[in-house]
This record gives sequence, C-alpha cells and structure tokens, in this order.
Amino acid sequence: MNKSQKVVVVTGASRGIGAEVVKAFRKLDYRVIATSRSIKPSDDENILNVIGDIGNPTTAQRVISEGVARFGRIDTLVNNAGIYIGKPFTEHTAEDYASVMNVNMAGFYHITQLAIQEMEKHSSGHVVSITASIDQVAISGVYSALAALSKGGINAATKSLAIEYAKKGIRVNAVAPGNIKTPMHPTEIHEALGTYNPIGRLGETNDITDAILFLDSAPFITGEILHVDGGQSAGH
Repeated sequence: MNKSQKVVVVTGASRGIGAEVVKAFRKLDYRVIATSRSIKPSDDENILNVIGDIGNPTTAQRVISEGVARFGRIDTLVNNAGIYIGKPFTEHTAEDYASVMNVNMAGFYHITQLAIQEMEKHSSGHVVSITASIDQVAISGVYSALAALSKGGINAATKSLAIEYAKKGIRVNAVAPGNIKTPMHPTEIHEALGTYNPIGRLGETNDITDAILFLDSAPFITGEILHVDGGQSAGH
C-alpha cells in the first residue's frame, strides 16, 4: 500500500454530485472512501465503498476506521450527503424533521469529527461541505425552513471549525450550490427550477465538482462559503 497517495472520503456518493466527486478525485489519483445507503461494491481497488446511514454514528466510525485500515490516511472529507423535504413549515411532521436532521446535521457532525481526529495526527487536511445559500437568501415560493436550519447550521460551523483548526494545518470550507441538474430533481421541472438561478438555467454537477477541487487545491483558503449558484445568492 502506498501511504503517500492522498485519500478522500465522500458521503452521499452513489449518485448525482457525490458520484461525480468520486470520479473527479479518482482522475487526480486520489484513493476514495465512498459511502451512502445504497452504494454497491467497487471493482476499483482504489475505491472503498461503505454502505450505511451517514447519520448513524456507527456508519461514520466504520467509514473512517475501514478507510484508514485500507489506505492508511485521510486527507480530504467531502460532506455531500443531504436531503430536502419541500413542504410549508406548518405541514412538516416530526418524521420530516428527524429525517432532515439525521442526514444533513448528524451526517455532517459525526463523520467530520472523526475525520478531523485523523487529520490532526498528520497536521494536515481539508473538509469541504455541500451546503446552500438559502440561510441568507430566501426565495418566495420555495419551502426552505428545514433546509435553512440544517444547511445554514453547517455554513456557520464551517467558519467556526476553520478558525478552530487553522493553526493545526486543517482547512474547512463549503460549496453552496444553486439548483443543480441531479436525480434529486425530476426532468419535467428542470426548466422551472432554472428560473430561480439568475443565470437562467440549472447548474451542472461538474460546476460543483470543479469548485470542490479548486478549494481542495487552494492552501490559503479556509472558512470560505463558495457560492456556485448562478447568481442566486446575489439577489433576484
């Protein structure tokens, strides 16, 4: 095993942005530890797929421990797993709340804590989370309270962690996408969703992966919320 080869952990890795992130890092010759509830084993010896619910602390522990056992290190964590439930605020159920908090918040918390513990051993590492700008810029007609609560919380934690670990060689950033063309959005609503982005169209998954790779290669950037949203965060 070549322990000098860099290793990235990707959550929500089985489809959409997460699957593209896995491909992008493999093109850069990173080894990849990928996880989701539905992920299948990989034929690539440089990819370790770990199935499980990322909101469960046991899954986070398995991802990090099995990844370190296989590849020897953790260099980058991409917190991509997330869900959105679009309902008026008063129609959300306790189950809706629990589901969103489990994936979006607990899914960020447990794996980030464990990954940073590994990064501290080498005084080097990078955490980048996929969030949103909805905590700062609400859109009329879009039900976003739970999204703002969870993704906005991660935006805030990103800045806090960036300062806490700046002198320990660990950077913490986030990418806040606009509406992106992924399996999360049915094809028939793509055109309507595109109108929410001032640029007038949906973003592509490579727009987000390019931003992640940029941040990963930018050693003087930490605590940044990089908006990749077609102008959505600037106004409407």
